[in-house]
Amino acid sequence: MDRRTKLLIIGATWLSALLLVWFLHATMVAPRQEKQVALVVAARDLPAGTLVRKADLKLVSFPERVVSKGAVLKSADAENRVVIVPVNSGEPLLGSKLSAQTSVEGVASMIDPGLRAVSVQITDYNGVAGLIQANSHVDVLFTRPGSIEEAATSTILQNVKVLSTGKMPATGQTLDPKAPRAPVVTLVLSPQDAQKLELAKSEGKISLSLRNPLDYAQAASTGPVTTDALDSSLSERIARAKQARNGVRKTAVEDPEAWQRLAREAAAAAARKKEAETPRAVVDVYRGDKHVQEIFK
Repeated sequence: MDRRTKLLIIGATWLSALLLVWFLHATMVAPRQEKQVALVVAARDLPAGTLVRKADLKLVSFPERVVSKGAVLKSADAENRVVIVPVNSGEPLLGSKLSAQTSVEGVASMIDPGLRAVSVQITDYNGVAGLIQANSHVDVLFTRPGSIEEAATSTILQNVKVLSTGKMPATGQTLDPKAPRAPVVTLVLSPQDAQKLELAKSEGKISLSLRNPLDYAQAASTGPVTTDALDSSLSERIARAKQARNGVRKTAVEDPEAWQRLAREAAAAAARKKEAETPRAVVDVYRGDKHVQEIFK
């Protein structure tokens, strides 16, 4: 065997040994590369009752083998939900620690501090035919009932946010989409506006007008609109009727003859009353078996 062949054999042996050592190191000594899964974790401590916002969340990769069942994998699945159990910073969020978005806790937590929720009963004609949904923005109209001269409509609240529509079923904690929906819309208001709305509900009719949620403009004039705006001829007839009544009252007050006539009528009535009250003498007259009463003035 020549020298060249010996060198090739020795080189092949060393190469095989190196490959074997690398294989053993890779499989037995070096740590294995595990599959990673991105989980949603708390970016800060979240006490119970906290409404989760996007800024409260972040994504962190964890080995697949340590991922718990029910872990939240998408930030959108945790946003606008309420923390039921306190969560520490960096702790993965679990669905069991968060309320459902339509539960009692989830809906109530959507009310910002300092505001109140007030419900208004509506129908198709005063509720924009079912177009009002949660997070819609509406104006509240108040119609004061009365005669054609007294009736008026005014805008009492503007750009009010709708918290929810329908009602909570009595047998459950969540809003069941298949449950019968009551014609009720819940609005988010300041305490003062809540009082105003409650007063309007008891004094007249409430209607809602739907507006663009991006329209923040406040109407300059929200004063009452009367029947004058409906028909000018109608308003003229009402004005003439008022003038006629005022004219009759004025004539009756300023006409001397009217006062004299009223005085004579009052004197005659007093005389008749005095005559009716004048004492009368009653005499019982017996004629045999007959009894008769004679009245003398």
